[in-house]
Amino acid sequence: MKMGENNNVASKHQVFDVSINVTESKCFDDDGRLKRTGSVWTASAHIITAVIGSGVLSLAWAVAQLGWIAGPIVMILFSFVTYYTSALLADCYRSGDSVSGKRNYTYMDAVQANLGGLQVKICGWIQYANLFGVAIGYTIASSISMIAIKRSNCFHKHGDQAPCQVSSTPYMIMFGIVEIIFSQIPDFDQIWWLSIVAAVMSFTYSTIGLGLGVAKVAETGKIGGSLTGISIGTVTEMQKIWKSFQALGAIAFAYSYSLILIEIQDTLKSPPSESKTMKNATLISVAVTTVFYMLCGCFGYAAFGDLAPGNLLTGFGFYNPYWLLDIANIAIVVHLVGAYQVYCQPLFAFIEKTAAEWYPESKFITKEISVPIMGYKSFKLNLFRIIWRTIFVIITTVISMLLPFFNDIVGILGAFGFWPLTVYFPVEMYIVQKKITKWSTKWICLQMLSVACLIISIAAAAGSFAGVVSDLQVYKPFKTTY
Repeated sequence: MKMGENNNVASKHQVFDVSINVTESKCFDDDGRLKRTGSVWTASAHIITAVIGSGVLSLAWAVAQLGWIAGPIVMILFSFVTYYTSALLADCYRSGDSVSGKRNYTYMDAVQANLGGLQVKICGWIQYANLFGVAIGYTIASSISMIAIKRSNCFHKHGDQAPCQVSSTPYMIMFGIVEIIFSQIPDFDQIWWLSIVAAVMSFTYSTIGLGLGVAKVAETGKIGGSLTGISIGTVTEMQKIWKSFQALGAIAFAYSYSLILIEIQDTLKSPPSESKTMKNATLISVAVTTVFYMLCGCFGYAAFGDLAPGNLLTGFGFYNPYWLLDIANIAIVVHLVGAYQVYCQPLFAFIEKTAAEWYPESKFITKEISVPIMGYKSFKLNLFRIIWRTIFVIITTVISMLLPFFNDIVGILGAFGFWPLTVYFPVEMYIVQKKITKWSTKWICLQMLSVACLIISIAAAAGSFAGVVSDLQVYKPFKTTY
């Protein structure tokens, strides 16, 4: 009897242990972290939020520099390269086996696991400089949209001859305050809702810009532009070259999102494998954004021809139809609030992870304070996170106020970032991951792709530098009005 009782007790313990393991497996992933819940749709929302920024509104200007032949071809080529290299990068999320290999939580973790050494430091500097630059660029872009709303209402109220001069400084401060609040969201996985809202907003203003372009073409009955873009005579030969290069930079920046792809992939649940889900999300996102880019760029160019403005929405005037343009600009601001967070969360995570590694005993850095919220689960508050993220937002806001033409400098960052982050590192990591033999046909083709994109990035950076030089000639700190 005692023997049977012991067996029964043992079997009960085994069942209990199994039930604990099952419960834990439902709550935690294979790396011991909380179960990830992301899907192909949340990943697509993150990507679309990151890719379709206010840069979509400058594509009509970019097509105007390149013309009807080169403009659409360049956009298609950039979309193909971005999708292809993003698919390569998706395979590098796990080291070794794509299903059960060790996870790489960030882009730099993937570089460390596959390439290591000096390349990790170079990657880090380029990636985080880009993220910092994008934060500044988005602050400026949002202030321009808020100014456009203020001016359109002013023109509508006082007539189109009213001066309606507006300073960008207070609007940058307003945007900064909002970002300080949203930056306290602890990590990427908790901003999925913000990404979806931002993605909807990006479709809203892109659609309005597209609709106004179509309406203008229908109204005039003419398709503007030429096969080769702005003709020499309207601009000098050197201006034509620099502006064409700058157009490459604008398109390259519009497609640069690979630097946060691994972080987005780390939000995905499995099975199926994260790489499979990410490739599907990338295909959906790049296809959708390319269609929008082509439509906005081409219809904008068709509407305005060689006079296509740097911002498609401002080209339609500030006061007619003022309400529609107000909606579009409000959508831009809301989108940029979300996009700012999507880009900055990897930088936030890196700084906080590094600080915790350097000072593991510091309660200021590691202690989490639970703040109860009625009707919701407690919010985790961390003093170091509050202070350092607030300082970060303040710095980006102040630099934006000092250099309100910083979009050109962000173009330089985009040009420099496109080749290493979107092409070079994904290609090199994929070669190591898949053990591709040196001088094999596939290895040569991948290297040719990398070199071609390097040349394009250098040309784009040169064109963006020329734009900065032009801006500096009329620059006055804190005195810029629109």
